Amino acid sequence: MKLMDLLHRWCGGVLGLILAILGLSGAILVHKEEWMSLPHASDVRVTDPSQLGQLAEQLLGGAKGGESLVFASDRFGLVQLRDGAHGLYATQRGEVIARWSSKWERPELWLFDLHHHLFTGDVGETVVGVAGLAAIVFAVTGAVLWWRTRRTFRFRLWPRRMSGPAIRMQHRDLGIIATPVLLILALTGTMMIFRPVAGTVLAPLSSPAAIEADLKAPKFAVGPLARDLDWHAIIRIAHEAFPTAELRILAIPKKPGDPITIRMKQSAEWLPNGRTMLWFDPTDGRLLGNRDATRMHAGTQAFNMAYPLHAGKVGGLAYRLLLTAVGLALALLGSLSVWSFWFCKKQRQAASRSSSCSRPC
Repeated sequence: MKLMDLLHRWCGGVLGLILAILGLSGAILVHKEEWMSLPHASDVRVTDPSQLGQLAEQLLGGAKGGESLVFASDRFGLVQLRDGAHGLYATQRGEVIARWSSKWERPELWLFDLHHHLFTGDVGETVVGVAGLAAIVFAVTGAVLWWRTRRTFRFRLWPRRMSGPAIRMQHRDLGIIATPVLLILALTGTMMIFRPVAGTVLAPLSSPAAIEADLKAPKFAVGPLARDLDWHAIIRIAHEAFPTAELRILAIPKKPGDPITIRMKQSAEWLPNGRTMLWFDPTDGRLLGNRDATRMHAGTQAFNMAYPLHAGKVGGLAYRLLLTAVGLALALLGSLSVWSFWFCKKQRQAASRSSSCSRPC
C-alpha cells in the first residue's frame, strides 16, 4: 500500500499539470457552441438537399483540393469551410461571417489543439494519451487509497489550508466524487488516441481486425479533381442513398487518386458527424460506394460512442454541466497535486531549518 501511495504521488506530481490543462480546456470546449457568439449561430438547420447543394456550389466553387465543408447542426447554425490553416464561418445562405488564416485567430481552434495535441502535433497527442492512461490508474489507485480513510470523508472544494496534509485530504475526498466520470473521460479519450486500447476494451463485442476494417476507407481508382463538378447532383445522390440521414461533412481530396468523401449522420448514431460514409469520383462525381454505420460491427458502433461521451455530444445540457464540473475538478486535483508535491515539501524543509537555527546552542 505504501508503494502504491508513493507511485500515486510521484506520477501525480509529474503529470498533474498536464491533466489540469486537459480538464480546464475540456470544461471550456464542452460549451463551445454557446460561447462562440457568432451571428446566425442559432439559425435552424437547413435540410433541403437543393439548398445544401446550392450552398456547396457557392462555397466550393473553384476548389483546388484539401477543402472540407462542415454543415450546420442543430446546436450550431453556421457552416465551416476549412482549407489547411485557413477557414471561414458562413451562414446557410453562403454569407461569410468570419474568416481566419491561423488557428490563433479563433479561440475554439487553439483550445481544441491544446486539448488534443498540447500545441505539439502528434507528439503532444501521444503525451495526452499517456496522461489519459495515467488518469485511469490514478482513479483506480486513488479509490483504493481513499478506502482506508473513508471515515474521515468531507466534501471540500478547496483545502482548509495550503499545507501538504490538508491538500491530500481534499484531494482524496474530491477525487472519489469525480472518479466515476473521470474514468469514462479518461477511457474514452485514450481509446480514441490508442487503437490497441480500444481493441482491448471492445474485444468482447468485436475483434480489433473487424473494427479496423469498419473504420478504414476503401481504395478506389479515381482521376484528378475536376473544376466543374456538379455539387447539386452529388448531394442529391447522397440523400437518395440515405434519405433520413443528416448531411455533415463534404471533404475534397488533397492529393490525386483519393475520392471525395461525404459523412452523414443517421438518427441511431451518437457520433455528431456520423460514420455513414459515401465516396464519389472527383473527376465526374460518380458514386463509388457507401458504408452504413448502423450495419457496422457491434464493437465499431460502441467505439463510435466514445467521442460523444467524451465531448458531451449526448445527454443534453445536464450531461455537459456534469462534464464541466468534473473537468474543473480534474484541473483542481492536478494543479494542487503538483503544488503539494513540489512546493509543500520545500516549505516543510525550510520551516525545519528555520526551527533548527532558532534553537539555543
